[in-house]
Amino acid sequence: MFRSLTGYFSNDLAIDLGTANTLIYMRGKGIVLDEPSVVAIHSDAPTNKKSILAVGLEAKKMLGRTPGSIQAIRPMKDGVIADFTVTEQMLKQFIKKVNPNRFFAASPRIVICVPCGSTQVERKAIRDSALAAGARRVELIEEPMAAAIGAGLPVEEPTGSMVVDIGGGTTEVGVISLGGVVYSNSVRVGGDKFDEAIINYIRRNYGMLIGETTAEEIKKTIGSAFPGAEVREMEVKGRNLAEGIPRAFTVSSNEILEALTEPLNQIVSAVKIALEQTPPELGADIADKGMVLTGGGALLKDIDRLLAEETGLPVFVAEEPLTCVVRGSGKALEKMDKIGTIFTNVP
Repeated sequence: MFRSLTGYFSNDLAIDLGTANTLIYMRGKGIVLDEPSVVAIHSDAPTNKKSILAVGLEAKKMLGRTPGSIQAIRPMKDGVIADFTVTEQMLKQFIKKVNPNRFFAASPRIVICVPCGSTQVERKAIRDSALAAGARRVELIEEPMAAAIGAGLPVEEPTGSMVVDIGGGTTEVGVISLGGVVYSNSVRVGGDKFDEAIINYIRRNYGMLIGETTAEEIKKTIGSAFPGAEVREMEVKGRNLAEGIPRAFTVSSNEILEALTEPLNQIVSAVKIALEQTPPELGADIADKGMVLTGGGALLKDIDRLLAEETGLPVFVAEEPLTCVVRGSGKALEKMDKIGTIFTNVP
């Protein structure tokens, strides 16, 4: 009785616990938090006692700029938990931010997205960290399903819908029909691998060292997935490896396209494998309706054009691709009591 009463007062949440960003959707309010998945930890030298200094946006500003006593870390890697205790603390802080202390605050029910390629152990770690952060009940939903619901695809109907969710750590490819995932595959290539490829290219070709934040800035400003008529340039500052002195240099969009070729090819091959594995009837639906791109990687210039050229199918970028997964999880949360099939089970 008391449990159902606390349930009545609680604010149920849907969380997209991503490698790059964490988004939280609150029932009845929509998206209430969108912050980087970064935690800054302060360690006290004599006692070696660690305490959380900052989370989210504040902590991201510290990445690569911290003194010895402070460590800015990303506790999520490739869409799964790399550091359990830090993830738990980060979740606690984020839940506290959206659920400020009231006179009577109940523990919420939480829906969390998991990559379709994650193991049962990784899923259990995500569920346990949410329970430890104060959840009353935790349901897990696979990212392709959440992305498809968020993109407004007809997931409940007997028709094939294909979604490609390019996140920070993973790319999820899913074919969905009748409220279930017919085929899903997860490759550990995403925005982070794009940044890594840019860092390596500049180191190899220019003998310059740049940080992750600068690489991300280059990708957003002049990055593209398909050769365009217009060549854009950008001035970048980094450390010259031979001299050890900071220098400025200019890179062009064509060079960044060359740098991104390898990770982009991995995404293209994952999409082609998915199309090969799709049953013919659903394949016919996809040939008719095409595929939808979601996630932050969908914002890379001309990535839809690259996939359209490679597959010969229509490719569309979803509206607000960054928030698709969390909005889909939110819709699943609203219908939580009516639909049970879209959630995934963990022993």
